[in-house]
Amino acid sequence: MPTFNVKLKDDFDTAVKRVTEALQKEKFGILNEIHVNSVLKKKLGIDMPHYLILSACSPSLAHRLISQHPDIGALFPCNVLLREEADGSTTVTFMDPAKVFGLTNNPEITPIAEEAKAQMLRVRDALQ
Repeated sequence: MPTFNVKLKDDFDTAVKRVTEALQKEKFGILNEIHVNSVLKKKLGIDMPHYLILSACSPSLAHRLISQHPDIGALFPCNVLLREEADGSTTVTFMDPAKVFGLTNNPEITPIAEEAKAQMLRVRDALQ
């Protein structure tokens, strides 16, 4: 999968706070939070550990990407998954922007996508 991750010893709520703060330091805002576990409970009656998708976006990167390829918005946003583990830890999985935006096969997108990846890697590294 086009992702990279880090496992945190933090409980889920602490991990969400730390990830959100680290994203903000890299100029990513959270557009949406999808609590998959809550949706599955409500729609299917299925209980599962916390499973949260944060839809992260850097407005400046988004603008530059859209300027190069108007349809690239179909690949937005940069998703970050937080998954509660059985031992109480939290796994954080990041979408790899370079691989996902690379689907455009547009060489003008590559440096912007690599910049987005570098920012996400800094977020991951700040959590370790």
